Amino acid sequence: MASFRRTLRVDWRASVSLVGTVIKYLSVALLAPMLVALYYGEDIGVFGISILVTVFVGFALERLDTDPDLGAREAFLMVSLTWLSVTVVGAVPYVLAGWGTASTLADPVNALFETMSGFTTTGATVMGEISFERHSRALLLWRQLTQWLGGMGIVVLAVAILPELSVGGAQLMDAEAPGPGIEKLTPRIAETARALWLAYIGLTVLEFILFFGLNQLGYAPNMGLYNAVAHPLTTMPTGGFSPEARSIEAFSAAVQWVIIPFMVAAGTNFALIWRAINGEPLVFFEDSEFRFYTGVVAALTAVIAGLLFAGLGPGFAELPTNVPAIDGNVERSLRHAAFQVTSIVTTTGYASMDFNTWSDATKYLLLFGMFVGGSAGSTGGAIKIVRCLVIVKSLRRELFTTIHPEAVSPVRLGGRTIDERAIRGIYAFTLLYLVIFFVSVGVVFIDTARVGYDLTALEAMSAVAATLGNVGPGFGVVGPMNGYTDFPWTSRAYMILLMWAGRLEILPVFVLLTRAYWRS
Repeated sequence: MASFRRTLRVDWRASVSLVGTVIKYLSVALLAPMLVALYYGEDIGVFGISILVTVFVGFALERLDTDPDLGAREAFLMVSLTWLSVTVVGAVPYVLAGWGTASTLADPVNALFETMSGFTTTGATVMGEISFERHSRALLLWRQLTQWLGGMGIVVLAVAILPELSVGGAQLMDAEAPGPGIEKLTPRIAETARALWLAYIGLTVLEFILFFGLNQLGYAPNMGLYNAVAHPLTTMPTGGFSPEARSIEAFSAAVQWVIIPFMVAAGTNFALIWRAINGEPLVFFEDSEFRFYTGVVAALTAVIAGLLFAGLGPGFAELPTNVPAIDGNVERSLRHAAFQVTSIVTTTGYASMDFNTWSDATKYLLLFGMFVGGSAGSTGGAIKIVRCLVIVKSLRRELFTTIHPEAVSPVRLGGRTIDERAIRGIYAFTLLYLVIFFVSVGVVFIDTARVGYDLTALEAMSAVAATLGNVGPGFGVVGPMNGYTDFPWTSRAYMILLMWAGRLEILPVFVLLTRAYWRS
């Protein structure tokens, strides 16, 4: 043991101490559902106890190191542990609220699943329709808040507001931020973190105003004040949780159309949004990643809308008799196709209808969309558009140099040459992602067969792709109107790890498992 301590190169106490700091301030976020609990007179004790537990755990961990020194290794450990720790602490309200009820959240594994799904903005759920009816608005608001906090990143928020994390903030943001890297918008990394969060908050508020405005004008009768607050909290983080058991199907066509551009924005690099707000509106047209991203969404939308219009999807017999059939079909086909493609590609996970009723062709197109993901620097998950774009460009370069072996043809992105080491890193990440996907499909198949729970290949693949890519709903038993409750607890525990690794883009988690990280 003494020899191990001498060879250890990571100051784990510093990392755990800073995790305690983040957990301590998580109690502030719990005040919002506490106020709702007080207003409605429901679950007051649940959130009172949860706040006390959070403060106690935070202070206890923080005292492990009174003057933490954060290096690159400590940053990896701190970020990985933070997401695990907030999941455990964030599950306390679920467990407390589930006691004495028939709620699925009474099971600690389910509570951890729901919390990890929230903070990682996955949107996969173990709550059935009955659970939505039995739980208070305060608990459902906490469920929404976990996604909003996790969207831009808990650690990025901490860097923005906590001075003790400003030193070493660059390492923390690199370890947590989704995508190959995050653009530095200001000279100080803490100011960059604040800029990103300001853009994030601004879009959240704008969406709330539009939702509530539609309600007041009579175009969104179900979008009252509570829903108008709750849904922006899960749109902008590309989370997908909804207080409604039927997701966005519960709302009018006007609400569905309004959500689409906000999902597109959530899947866009927030650095571009910040630059556009600050006087560079043409930046979207100049950015090759954004053009590729919108092109993929538009192409998938066009194909699926065509399939739906051709009758290879849901029927349209329920259209009002005063709506011309062809016009109604066109609008519905386009709306549902645009909504579901945007929701899946950006990994939001909302559903405008049960796409389990669609044809196999449309389902496999959506399955492809689960791997694409949003832009780097967005709140989206999966592989990310920028990696797909670099792979396409590098493959095109390989074809060119095969014909012209003497030619020097660097891969460029936005006018900048991509370093060959970065390209190899993108290929390595994508290969690792796909290997984990296929191995996990096998693990889920074996584990479910062990208890006699039959899954089709599409169901197993979509369940793994939806959790690893932080998408949320899949197909069949994990469709948008279903959930993950029926999986054995071992599969649900495994998917918790998939959501954790997927949100941190795999490498920060896997590096902790290497001997070199701890001792070299």
